[in-house]
Amino acid sequence: MDLENKDELTVESSVEESVNETKSEETTDAGLTEELQPEEGKPSKRKSRGSKKPRIETIEEKPQSEWTEQVVQISRVTKVVKGGKKLSFRAIVIVGNKKGQVGIGCAKAAEVIIAIQKAIADGRKNLITVPIFKTTIPHPVTGKSGAGEVMLRPASQGTGIIAGGAIRPVLELAGIENILAKSLGSKSPLNAAYATINALKSLTPFNEVAKKRGLTMAELLN
Repeated sequence: MDLENKDELTVESSVEESVNETKSEETTDAGLTEELQPEEGKPSKRKSRGSKKPRIETIEEKPQSEWTEQVVQISRVTKVVKGGKKLSFRAIVIVGNKKGQVGIGCAKAAEVIIAIQKAIADGRKNLITVPIFKTTIPHPVTGKSGAGEVMLRPASQGTGIIAGGAIRPVLELAGIENILAKSLGSKSPLNAAYATINALKSLTPFNEVAKKRGLTMAELLN
């Protein structure tokens, strides 16, 4: 009987030891899985090997041109030909850099956009240089073009550009800030613009007058 009891005790103890070992292994595995799993609400610190940082594309801004264009008039022109009527558009555009250079362009095309582009190219070919004294013109002047006639008078600081119609954009894009202008002839925008250009062409700067008279600028202005 004693031997049998001893065998039973040894078997029970071995079974308990094996059960305890399995429990300890389960607890260690559970602890490892808890450590490996990230906490709720926190992103995992592991990074995939193939992931790369997104590239930030930079768009280079094109430098702005110093030239400014302003459309004065777009008119529809109908030409009678042998097969019927041919429709086209005429564009009048003023081109200037507001630093003493200005020009007028006039062109025709079957589409409005093409007519404007051609007029801008024509205006850049026909630029003139305007002598500006401070912020106005050196002296009074009158210009003519066809039936159009424009009178220009210098003005004091703060007056602004007192002009209307096609005369105003020509003076603005030329860089004149204070001036008095009046249209005395035709009301056509093209004639008024060309008359303004004719008047600006006939301006004489003070330094040329001083050289002709053999005086300095200070003596001439005094």
